[in-house]
This record gives sequence, structure tokens and C-alpha cells, in this order.
Amino acid sequence: MTVAFFSGKGRRIGVALGAVSAGLLVLSACDKPTPLATVTVGTTSVNSEAACYNDGEAIKESLIQGCLNKKPEKTLEVAMDDKVRFGVDPEIAENGWTLFINGQQAEQEPFKKTYRTIPGSAFFTSQTGEPASKTNVSIVETKGKKLTGIWQFELKKTS
Repeated sequence: MTVAFFSGKGRRIGVALGAVSAGLLVLSACDKPTPLATVTVGTTSVNSEAACYNDGEAIKESLIQGCLNKKPEKTLEVAMDDKVRFGVDPEIAENGWTLFINGQQAEQEPFKKTYRTIPGSAFFTSQTGEPASKTNVSIVETKGKKLTGIWQFELKKTS
């Protein structure tokens, strides 16, 4: 003879509690998404989460160059006379952000607004003066002198 340890109602409550517990466990393992950066040319926009981000804290010095040289996942085509628009989440703007071109810092002072526009022609002259066909642009969040986030984009020159 089998004895039921729980009534039908008790089993349903137990199963529901188990499902809720499992759901909370799965959610607690999820990473918080990084803030987004967006690049727009004409009517085409791409946005990306950070290539390197330490939840708002400084990225280790030993990792920075590798992050700046990481191959961008997002690409936009840009003509020389296009306007390239950069946008960042407000929390990035609050700390300040700057652009790096091909791994080199392009600006001295961080920008503190969420949006800016730069002519496309600014991105396709190499350091040797030769025209470049593509450029890696990094949006870098700063906190004082520390780098706290890096977003990567590739701009390809069109005719």
C-alpha cells in the first residue's frame, strides 16, 4: 500500500516554490548588460555593448591595449562628406568619454555630452598622410585618468 505524503494541493505548492527558486537562481547568474554606444551615418545606426567593461571601475592597465586593438564587431560605411554621429548612454557621458582612432587617443579632453557629430573625412587620413580605406574607432569612457569602458566600431570608406 502506498501512502501519499502530500495532498494534491501540497504537491502543486511545492512544485511552484521549486520553479520560482530555480528561476531566481537562473536570473542571479545573468550579467548586467553594459551601457550602449551608438554610431550613426545617414540613416544607418549600429550600437554595441562594451568590448571591455569592468562595471564602471578602471580596466586593468595590462588589458587596455588588447581591448583597444580588439577587432570591432560593428561596421559602418562612411563617405568623406558624411557626418558621423556618436551617441553614448548618459552614465558614460557623466564620467566623460573620448575617441581613439586605430588604438591611439585622438582627443586630450573627455567629452561630457551624450551626442556629437564629426565629419567622415576626419577618420580616413593615416599618420603618414596616406589615405586609409578603413578605420577602427573606439569610444572610451574615462573616470579621471582611468579608462572604464571601451566600445569598438569599424568605419569603411566608400566613394
